[in-house]
Amino acid sequence: MKVVKSEEMVKIDNLTIEKYGIPSLVLMERASLSVSNHVLKECPDSLIILAGPGNNGGDGVAVGRILSDKIGDIKIFQIFPDEKLSSECKTQIEIAKKFKLSILKRYPTKRELQETGLIIDALFGTGLKRNIEGELADFIKLLNSFNKNVIAIDIPSGISSDSGEVLGEAIKAKKTITFGLPKMGHILYPGKDYVGELIVEDIGFPKELTESEELRVNLITRGFARRIIPERPAYSHKGKYGHVLIIAGSVGKTGAALMTAKSALRTGSGLVTLAIPAALKVVFQSNVLEEMILPLPCNTKTLSKEATEQIISFINEKADSVAFGPGVGINEDTEEILKNLLMNCSVPIVIDADGITLLSKKKEILREAKAKTVITPHPGEMSRLIGISIRDIEKQRIDIAMDIAKELNTVVVLKGVPTVISDGEQVFVNTTGNPGMATGGSGDVLTGMISSLIGQGMDVFYASVLGVYLHGLSGDIGALKKGYHGLIARDIIENIPFAIKETLNEMD
Repeated sequence: MKVVKSEEMVKIDNLTIEKYGIPSLVLMERASLSVSNHVLKECPDSLIILAGPGNNGGDGVAVGRILSDKIGDIKIFQIFPDEKLSSECKTQIEIAKKFKLSILKRYPTKRELQETGLIIDALFGTGLKRNIEGELADFIKLLNSFNKNVIAIDIPSGISSDSGEVLGEAIKAKKTITFGLPKMGHILYPGKDYVGELIVEDIGFPKELTESEELRVNLITRGFARRIIPERPAYSHKGKYGHVLIIAGSVGKTGAALMTAKSALRTGSGLVTLAIPAALKVVFQSNVLEEMILPLPCNTKTLSKEATEQIISFINEKADSVAFGPGVGINEDTEEILKNLLMNCSVPIVIDADGITLLSKKKEILREAKAKTVITPHPGEMSRLIGISIRDIEKQRIDIAMDIAKELNTVVVLKGVPTVISDGEQVFVNTTGNPGMATGGSGDVLTGMISSLIGQGMDVFYASVLGVYLHGLSGDIGALKKGYHGLIARDIIENIPFAIKETLNEMD
């Protein structure tokens, strides 16, 4: 499913009206009918509608008219003066008056807010660009203090539909009903916290418009994930499912390497080999079962650059994908190994953790790399990589992921809430995951999963998209059993098979 900015939705709306000949009032009526159906499911005995000056306010007035013979106590509040109303909003008010509905030109009182069963937020739609201040801001604070059941039409008033930012003050909804496609502000924080349950209603926008390739941002839906999971035919053997080489681990950081390997196996890899410092051979040998190890020359703590030739030889002869970075250590030796891998490796490389820190010294090398690459930074690692503050990255994570992917000719998996995946041309935003996954080792698990899917023959971009989705779903399944506080990376690994099974069993 596509996700849009306000100007993209306006374009879809205008083309629907002008090119396809569906009048604006027809679209408004469809939208209002869909909202009315959701209101009735709440079974309120009374209803307050907060009507703003634009088409969003017109939607709210139409909802009041549609429900006027179904809910006994409906109050419609026109918050703005007549001269500020859009033509469609004025039309809806005139129709409402013909249905004998009274329009109250004031704010609801404190008592009215307290006593009503449900509130419809139709103050502003997706076009709000300025901060809400003054009397309206004070009213929104009051409304939020009552924690009432609020249904927002299109987007909670005060939330930027493009960035999810709170524009001064914003209404906190229990449910948001939007039309055609979700908006950026629905899925980006802090806006997502104000949306409540998001419902996307089809009101008749042509699929040619809502599925256009010009819309470059997508949500990862379960149906999409299900369609791209690699097949597992009955007649097969381990050689069909890829051999992943994991270059990871150093003194004090053996766990990262082991979790990467185990997650690759749980995601379906036929074979997994750990390229590790020879000095740690005994440690690794005592902790692996299905995995194999490749002990290599090392210095006091990490792999030595003398291991480079053996690594590249192993890759060219046996590997289908490479994971580099979890716990590998940061020094001149590991930097040299990574540089040689990028220039000489014949298979795709997923770079994480220490690998990204090594890249920050010379990120331009990604543009020259022979191998296809995926980088999986969290905001702190991305900040070091591109020299932009974490705060600025969080405010524009979709644009930054796309820009950096294009600039460095790599797939970017920008981890966080939500995780964003881009190849520079298109973007996917993840829909799975939970706060319990903010735990050490979670990123190492993701690296193993993406490497595994690439090794099984998936395109590096779609392997990254699917890996992120399944990683979050594994965490969600784990949280159902253990809650958020006690979730650890091993729980995510153990639930990978159940995440794959659940995704495959889900019908489109």
